[in-house]
Amino acid sequence: MKTRNGRNWALGITIIAAFCLAAAVAAPNDGAVLQAFLKGVANGASLSWTGTDYCGGTWNGVTCSGGNVVQLRLRDSGLGGTVTPTLNQLTDLTFLELPNNGFTGAMPSLAGMANLQNVYLHQNNFTSIPGDFFNGLTNVVNLYIDRNTGLNGTAGWTFPEAITASTLLANLSVASTNLNSIPDYVAAMPSLRVLLAAYNNIPSIPAAFAGSNIEVLQVNNQGGMKGTMAPCGQMPAVKLLWLQVNQLTGPIPDGLVDAKGLTDLRLNDNLLVGQIPMGLANLPITTAFLKNNYLSGQMPPFPGTVNVSSDAADFCAAGGSPCSAQVTALLQFLKDAGYPETLSQSWIGADPCVGWSGVTCAGTDVVSLSLAKVGFTGTISPFLANLTSLRQILLNDNALTGSIPTALTTLPVLQTLDVSNNNISGLVPIFSSNVTFRSTGNPLLGTVLPPPSSAPGSPGATPGAASGSSSSSNVGMIVGIVVGVLALVIAVVILAICLKRRKKRKYSSLMQGQNTVVHPQGDSGSDPELGKIVAGHRAAQATDGTRTNYSGPSDYQVEEGDHLGTSYEVLREVTENFAEKNVLGKGGFGVVYKGTFPDGTMVAVKRMEAAVMSTKGLKEFQSEISVLSKVRHRNLVELKGYCAYRNERLLVYEYMAQGTLAQHLFEYKALGTSPLEWTRRLSIALDVARGLEYLHGLAHKSFIHRDLKPSNILLGDNWHAKVSDFGLVKLAPENNFSVETRLAGTFGYLAPEYAVTGRVTTKADVFSFGVCLMEMMTGRRALDETELEENMHLVTWFRRTNTSQETFINCIDPTITVDDETLKSLNTVSDLALLCTQREPYQRPDMAHAVNVLKPLVEQWKPAKTLTGESSEEIDLQLTLPEALKQWQDLEDYSFTGGDDRSRTSTGIPVKPHDFANTFTSNDGR
Repeated sequence: MKTRNGRNWALGITIIAAFCLAAAVAAPNDGAVLQAFLKGVANGASLSWTGTDYCGGTWNGVTCSGGNVVQLRLRDSGLGGTVTPTLNQLTDLTFLELPNNGFTGAMPSLAGMANLQNVYLHQNNFTSIPGDFFNGLTNVVNLYIDRNTGLNGTAGWTFPEAITASTLLANLSVASTNLNSIPDYVAAMPSLRVLLAAYNNIPSIPAAFAGSNIEVLQVNNQGGMKGTMAPCGQMPAVKLLWLQVNQLTGPIPDGLVDAKGLTDLRLNDNLLVGQIPMGLANLPITTAFLKNNYLSGQMPPFPGTVNVSSDAADFCAAGGSPCSAQVTALLQFLKDAGYPETLSQSWIGADPCVGWSGVTCAGTDVVSLSLAKVGFTGTISPFLANLTSLRQILLNDNALTGSIPTALTTLPVLQTLDVSNNNISGLVPIFSSNVTFRSTGNPLLGTVLPPPSSAPGSPGATPGAASGSSSSSNVGMIVGIVVGVLALVIAVVILAICLKRRKKRKYSSLMQGQNTVVHPQGDSGSDPELGKIVAGHRAAQATDGTRTNYSGPSDYQVEEGDHLGTSYEVLREVTENFAEKNVLGKGGFGVVYKGTFPDGTMVAVKRMEAAVMSTKGLKEFQSEISVLSKVRHRNLVELKGYCAYRNERLLVYEYMAQGTLAQHLFEYKALGTSPLEWTRRLSIALDVARGLEYLHGLAHKSFIHRDLKPSNILLGDNWHAKVSDFGLVKLAPENNFSVETRLAGTFGYLAPEYAVTGRVTTKADVFSFGVCLMEMMTGRRALDETELEENMHLVTWFRRTNTSQETFINCIDPTITVDDETLKSLNTVSDLALLCTQREPYQRPDMAHAVNVLKPLVEQWKPAKTLTGESSEEIDLQLTLPEALKQWQDLEDYSFTGGDDRSRTSTGIPVKPHDFANTFTSNDGR
């Protein structure tokens, strides 16, 4: 017993010793790190770091707590040399201060320094920033790395996405560091209050500045920053805004007057145009530098205490005096028309008759506006009606939208109005017969109403002698009455017949499934095929029996007798006057309604609201029509028709009874439905992959969707999925080159290269598809703001947690029953999702590969009895061999003409696709 106790005692001593030894090994060796730091300093003797007691208070700049270094503060110490790369082993460090020295080489990596709160490395000569510099800085508040001159000789850098984990970051200074972009995820960081990024190479102002909490923003002197300052007009918290010495264009946004704390505004030396918002004079501004722009109109009446720098000669009056009526009207017209750069730069000063391009005067009166092909993108302003001397208005060959203001009919001496070749819509006002009106090339322009009959004394009436006698007058009156009565009777009969016929045919176009659509003319930067009308099937009139006046130029291919759209009246009736109870969903450009025809056929009607039909909205309307007329596939939603009525735009789609994939993944509890089983999710994924594969390479052109997400994946009665919402589709260039475009889409699904550079290829859709696969596996949204910051982004969370089979299973949606067979397919889909979301585009597969991976998994789960119809791929085994062969051939023909084209070459000959299903592995080797 004694021996056993002795052995137990010895064993306990051994365990304690081993534990202490392990703790000693694991503990950070701050002394060794400081010695390495001292060794890298060129003139380390000046620090007077002697002895080994670095926490004893004798080591200059070193502060300890609990035996560990918590502060290293060596500001203005005249130090040189390099900083040890092991500095991040000071894991308890909260304060790092090395500014105003002469350090060179790479900045020290700060990866993993979770306790670090203050970083000051500015004004040195560091030549590079480590790739993991920002990793794990979860508590940093102040980060200053500006004015490191050694970085100017490098190729430039940008913020990695890892910086988004720094949710407490309030002050960020990166001026003069050769920074070449500010990603949206940095501009939108919730705690960021101060961003100092002057003297870099930032190409434009990030859109994510809109709505940010930034109070101090310095992005001046970028040496090439272009675009507009529009996002800055939506920064209500901004107090200091420095954008000077750039190449910014467009106007000063009106929303800037809502920044009630703005004190310092510096916009000088840009290419800004238009009027200065008058409300700026009501802000607590002390400095307003506006010089060396093309600003015009009235100078706001700033108080005398404000330091104002401006070009006084560019404005119409001094001291806050108002402009003349002509200048006011012209500048308001210019604003509404979109401020084209060249024209706006000449419309400055107090006299529109001196140097204003396109303006012709007679004396001091403006009599002509010759503004064809000047780049207008907005609307025609009713303020033109205040120019009462106007005789000629030439606005042809621009990109104007909206309607023609009725106020223009009041211009007393107007002779010519030319709005041809724009994107104008709505009804045409009634002009005097003295006015020559030209409007060809506006495919959305409504029917031109006939002018009123000429009467004595009315404009355009032919002067003549008075009636010869009362007798002849009375005879004429009697004859007129008789003729009028007969005409009325005939009209009533004809009307009755027309109403009877109309009742039978008013629903005909959509009921018969016609797919005739009109493509409004695109701008020069759009797909050239957007400028064509693709006329399909038959029927010469609109469904209400009237002919819409599309009197376009010859480049519109319309045959007499082609159906040009769907009646607004029909769509209003089938949706019960767009009743709230029929709302299927709401989006950025309007509402989608369910419509039901008398025979029970249902459609989905997307109604774009007039208030949001800007140029962007019009282009998305055009794009939707254009793409869905060029591509037909069973996994792409079918467009049945469209309607352009006044300022409204309506698109009519096939009705998908089961709603969106997003509803069944994330909202099934609120909808009172069951969650999707894994086999159904697999089938949906394959449908989506096939639709994208067709878009990318099997249609006659290659398209990039740019906004794939579960809310744009629709599910039909049989749960077959179809990709929808083609408003952001971009025509892909040949040879798989990237194309530069404005950033569009949804955060969480954007490929990294697209979010940073704005350049996009089909591989951006592949990334979005990989995110959707992760959502289907995990039941989590791509961007979940209810989660902790480090878990908010699905892709990074999935990659981080999916490191073993055990952690992988924990990632899976709890509603999915995981057995051995299901786990096997989940692993395969996980590999595919990880591959699709690789950071570099060239590392991602194409969608044909995704189809080949998913198809065996879906076939494996296919039940013995399947739905019949055009979507079935099964052959009835009860058929005779010739009958089965005929059915197989029918399915193949459907697949080639309107379905899955993967199994055929361009000649229609069936080919067997390569099976890559088992030839890839993910990064983790599973």
